[in-house]
Amino acid sequence: MKYWQKSLIVTLVTLTIGGIYLFTVWQRRHNPGVVPRDAQRQVLSQDELVVMREFFPVHFEQTLRLEGTTVWEKNGYMMPYYPYVGGNVLFAKRAGVLPAAQRMDVKKIVKAAVPAAEQDKIEHGSRQAFAVFTMPGSPALYATPIGYMRGSEEGYYSDLLFYYDDPHTIYDHWPKDVWAAVDAHQVKPGMSENEAAMAVGRNMEPDGETPGERTIHYDQNGKHWTVTFLKNQAATIKVE
Repeated sequence: MKYWQKSLIVTLVTLTIGGIYLFTVWQRRHNPGVVPRDAQRQVLSQDELVVMREFFPVHFEQTLRLEGTTVWEKNGYMMPYYPYVGGNVLFAKRAGVLPAAQRMDVKKIVKAAVPAAEQDKIEHGSRQAFAVFTMPGSPALYATPIGYMRGSEEGYYSDLLFYYDDPHTIYDHWPKDVWAAVDAHQVKPGMSENEAAMAVGRNMEPDGETPGERTIHYDQNGKHWTVTFLKNQAATIKVE
């Protein structure tokens, strides 16, 4: 066999193998078969897609940007608030705990030493930072803790404690009847875990680790709710 004939055979074999490979790749791209579950795209709920502003304060001076703004309470029925009179936080006259989604008009941010016996959900440090605010319909000033200082150590939690936009606009996809129940601080059948927490707060103990498929006990400042969720909808509701 002549040299050119041998070269031609090698070339044809190479082209044949290459053609088979390209055809196989084309088939795979057009017919990927079964996609593994882990590779499937996760579908996010509308609640998970909302945008909430945060500003991650790390120094006291950065919290001053809250002065003159309006915020809404995130952790309903958990954070205490106190009368603020004559430039002092009156710890001995605790006003209560802030309701869920409570609107607060922040007037200033101050520092104050906290009595050792006072339990206010935030580390005492040498001093705490407080947001001084009013609530709609009243000129009375109140203060609630947002962080602490100890020497060079500082910690601030305003992003966890407050919505910086009205939650009615953040969750504007919630139906009107849901918002009516939230504004009345009540849980109604069909509400999701997030909607229920907006209504009666986050002072809660869940029975189970799977969100939307468990029973949660809420303490709404002494009023106790037991809500069982199925498919992330309130199925049974008990109030004590």
